[in-house]
Amino acid sequence: MPLSPLSLRLTGCCALLVFASAVSASPTSEGPEAARVTTGASAQAGLPPMLQDFGAYVDNTRNTFNVPGIAVAIVKDGRVVFEQGYGLRESGKPEKVDAHTLFAIASNTKAFTAAALQMLAEQGKVDMDARVIDYLPWFRMSDPYVTHEMRVRDLLAHRSGLSLGAGDLLYWPPTSYSTKEVVERLGNVPLTNGFRSHYAYDNILFAVATLIIEKASGQSYADYIRDHIFKPVGMDESLIDMTYLKPDMDYATGHALSDFKDLKPVPPMAWLNDPGAGGIYASVHDLAKWMNVQLAGGELTTTGGDGKPLRLFSQDSQNQMWTMLTPIPVSKPPIPELQPLMPNFSGYGEGWFLSDYHGQKLVWHTGGWPGMVSRVTLVPGLKLGVVVLTNQESGAAFNAVTYRALDAYLNPGEKTDWVAVYDKAVKHAHGDADESWKQHEAARDANSKPSLPLAHYAGTYRDPWYGDVVISNENGKLRLRFNKTKQLIGTMEPWQHDTFIVHWDDRALNADAFVNFALDVDGHVREMRMQPVSPLTDFSFDFQDLRLVPLKDAEAAAKAE
Repeated sequence: MPLSPLSLRLTGCCALLVFASAVSASPTSEGPEAARVTTGASAQAGLPPMLQDFGAYVDNTRNTFNVPGIAVAIVKDGRVVFEQGYGLRESGKPEKVDAHTLFAIASNTKAFTAAALQMLAEQGKVDMDARVIDYLPWFRMSDPYVTHEMRVRDLLAHRSGLSLGAGDLLYWPPTSYSTKEVVERLGNVPLTNGFRSHYAYDNILFAVATLIIEKASGQSYADYIRDHIFKPVGMDESLIDMTYLKPDMDYATGHALSDFKDLKPVPPMAWLNDPGAGGIYASVHDLAKWMNVQLAGGELTTTGGDGKPLRLFSQDSQNQMWTMLTPIPVSKPPIPELQPLMPNFSGYGEGWFLSDYHGQKLVWHTGGWPGMVSRVTLVPGLKLGVVVLTNQESGAAFNAVTYRALDAYLNPGEKTDWVAVYDKAVKHAHGDADESWKQHEAARDANSKPSLPLAHYAGTYRDPWYGDVVISNENGKLRLRFNKTKQLIGTMEPWQHDTFIVHWDDRALNADAFVNFALDVDGHVREMRMQPVSPLTDFSFDFQDLRLVPLKDAEAAAKAE
């Protein structure tokens, strides 16, 4: 799922801005003794003074934000100066996180997808400025002009005209659609903004990029990334998705707050129909290698027959990936204590966010997944890189750790307690969510009843881009099911008039939604609309974009076209 800049909660596969943080609960029980050091003593001794107590700081972060396990790596001037794990792979079990523990890196995968396209471009197999329809003639957006003008580079830049997270329900939570079916349905996803007019984060266009990589290379996305990126870089531990995980592997289990309250493990998730947006599992040990290649402008540590270093991609390709394509407005932080993080500029390149901090350009990305969130941050001017992987949905945790590491090199004279700052931001976000719910309750007519008998709301409803949603009357209760999404099954509770709330059976989704029915003049359901109940719900649950009508009406409309 993408990381939600509005709700301050991140989960799955998108990106979050610097002020974002996630909801948290009570502290974990694992203390500093749970950390497993994998850095040599000499490397520890070479760390800046601000990081000499880094282990205690990371453990304080885990305890404050209820994160069972965190892994961190820092690279500087081409060397790995720090890599270490803290806490547990799964709460309540003895296995500890180390530098080799695999985590879902979610949207940090996007940089790999961008690199793959640039590498294919260097081989003459892809033109970054060619039209998408040159490679996928059947590709369609909902606007013919956008269909014709969409270029390969546009797929990586979040400037298509789609709304935030548009189409995410086609694969999030996991659906049975194939990648091609997801992209085929893109033609019915509405555009709400002008083409290339401004930034709105999406995942679905990375599914298009995935298909272009596969067509141009003649390999599956997984095979291409493995053969042409993982192997040359030496990322021997990394996997494309959780289907490659085996029980004896060193990997973390994700954790989520059920009903935003109780921390519980969540099962691993495979994202098979949009792997280019967020499928990769990796360790900080491997990502340290990836960061060093990025900071070296694509140069590898291995040499060719002439003794010169080999390259993953050229410096020109690096420059293209790190050039701003889409400006992002700089927003005011939610609390004054976050003001020092407010950048002078902000934007998106090809699979990377671009901003600044203490006079240095930052190239970075975040990732959100069920139960795991992460951040990779590069400071090209200092040849510095920091990666933080966590097994809980707390952006506050990875940001607090990241900025302590960055401050050690960029702002050594001021030791800010980012844990305290982000803890305050989390509480602020909770307060906003509580106030939102109070407003809903105040506006509710609790004495009202649905206009129709419950059985009259039952039936199959169709949305042009998602497909079918079924409501059944089971023992006097309405049950709602998304046909292609196993996890989206829940019970509908009357709220007021013709509005219900669907409570999903999977309480770790934290995505309960209002369901509103509009009736025609004869008292029949004309349309069903949905929207998340809580502002803390991840934006990938884009229920508000659905336009669900009774199946018979949808079929009649289709015949009339």
